[in-house]
Parts: sequence; structure tokens; C-alpha cells
Amino acid sequence: MASPLTHPNTTATTTHHNHLPQVTEPRNPGMPLDLNWVLSVQANTSAIERRAASLPARRSVKKAHQAAWLLRAVTCIDLTTLSGDDTDRRVARLCAKARQPVSADLLGKLGMGPITTGAVCVYHEMIPAARAALKGTNIPIAAVSTGFPAGLSPLELRIKEIEMSVAAGASEIDIVISRRHVLSGNWQALYDEMQAFRAACGEAHVKAILATGELGSLRNVARASVVCMMAGADFIKTSTGKESVNATLPVSLVMIRAIRDYYDRTGMRVGYKPAGGISKAKDAITYLALMKEELGDRWLKPDLFRFGASSLLNDIERQLEHHVTGHYSAGYRHATS
Repeated sequence: MASPLTHPNTTATTTHHNHLPQVTEPRNPGMPLDLNWVLSVQANTSAIERRAASLPARRSVKKAHQAAWLLRAVTCIDLTTLSGDDTDRRVARLCAKARQPVSADLLGKLGMGPITTGAVCVYHEMIPAARAALKGTNIPIAAVSTGFPAGLSPLELRIKEIEMSVAAGASEIDIVISRRHVLSGNWQALYDEMQAFRAACGEAHVKAILATGELGSLRNVARASVVCMMAGADFIKTSTGKESVNATLPVSLVMIRAIRDYYDRTGMRVGYKPAGGISKAKDAITYLALMKEELGDRWLKPDLFRFGASSLLNDIERQLEHHVTGHYSAGYRHATS
């Protein structure tokens, strides 16, 4: 599998001080709710699981190609801290890591110029600390919102939370949908809620977190994906990272194919963000390979693909160091916070 940094349809980060700004696509404006389309969506679970199971075994990249894929993965990470004990100091350290996720020495040995992560993702209260730490960069601040992670606070408060985060400086908002609308098949309610969240975001891009581990079936995942895109989601995202089951390859395949179907029907590209449980470099390559096979090279850039992760970067750095030196370093040498 060729390197995503040297493929003719992608842009090598070696030629830029920064791979940002992120946005190169027109935003998804949404469309009227089409219940015929929604109810026609099905999911063949056994076929999906077979396809997902085959991917890690079939897709293996080595040496320089592996290093290039891992560097691309770094640029697509939403470097995240969502803990109850977050502090300004922790967020500042996270932002420093986002500005220089891989050491300059290691990048030099790989023949690469500076890169950054795709964004920094924090709670609303941590936005000011992130803004201060990211001053002078184009790294977006993503804020989780709408009663994250359960999404069960009153709708008026969830909308106000979005507005406050945008006003505070977040340029991306990760919202959580009301799972009950999906579980009860109330697609109109889900559509109306998503539309309201999209409107509250204004110019900020909105990522719709489906909490796929709590939706009951892959068919529900597929239908919820379509409804959120119809209502104007810029990204669809698997999980909050707080559920018992987070991002999986079968769920990802369902959501990615929903994105492909939406693009085929509307011409609008919607982004994808798997989140939760992705902590190994080899898993990042598998997800990138899935995106490439199902959606093509255009979706291998951070304006259309993100990993929601914190510890993933640690393992990617270790693998890159092994590629350069032949030795694995201790994990604590690459701590993110």
C-alpha cells in the first residue's frame, strides 16, 4: 500500500510549515428529512463483520511506507483530554504536544518538516487554556458539548452550551445525540435536534457523536448516520469514549458507507471520526486503509478524517522511533500530558 504522503492525489506535509488550515471543502448544508431513504437503509451484519475482520490481515505496510502512514495518522488526531481532573496546566501540556507531536530530531531523520495534530479536544471550561496555549497556530479547538457524554440535559441548556463554547473560541463542536430518538425510531426528533445543534454552531463545524455502542444494532447506526448528515452534520463520530463499546471496525464500515452513499446522492463530503479505544499504531493504519478503500484518498486529510484519541500518539511515536533507530523507547518518553 503506497504512502499517503506521497500519493499523487494527496499533499505532502514536507512542503509546508503547517498542514493547516483544515477546511477545504464546502460545508454540508443538509437537506430535508427523507424518511423513505432512512427507512430503506439496512445493514447486513454478518457480511459487515466478515469484511471488517479481513482488513487487518490483508493490509500490511512496512518500513518507509509505514512511517509515512503513521505521520499522516498524527495529522488526523484530535488530541484529547476529557477528565474530571483536567487543569489549565494539563491542557497547556497537551497543546504543546499538539504543536509538536513528534520530536524535531525524529522528523528530521524521517525527512519531514514540522507537523501538528488535527485539533485539540477539551471540555468547555478548558477552552481559554487551550486558546492561550495554541496562540499563533492554526490548530483548531474542539469542544465537547450538549451534556457530554450522556446528552440528557434539557435541550435549551445543550444549545446554550454550544453557543457559549463557540463564543469562547471553539471552532469545532462535538455534540452527542439523544440515543432514545434512535432506539425508538423517532427520526424526525433526531433530525430536528441535529438541525438545532447545527444552527447553534454557526461557523463552527459540528461533529455528531452517535454513541454507537448504545444504539442497539448496526442498522440503527446506519440510519442515525444518514439522519445526522441530512440535518447538516459536518462529521459523524462513533463514540464519546465513555461507553463500554467505542469505535470498532464493523461500526466504522457502516458509518463510512453511509458517508459514501450521502456523497453519491448529494455531492457533499462529510467527515468521519472514530473515537475511543484506538491506542495502537497498527490500528491507526487499519482505519486509514479502510478510509482509503471505501472513500478514497480525499478522505485521508484532517478536514475529513480524525481520530479521537489521547494515547494513540504515544504508540505512533514509539513505532517511528523504532523505524529510525531499530529500538523501542520507553512509553513514558512520549507522554502527552
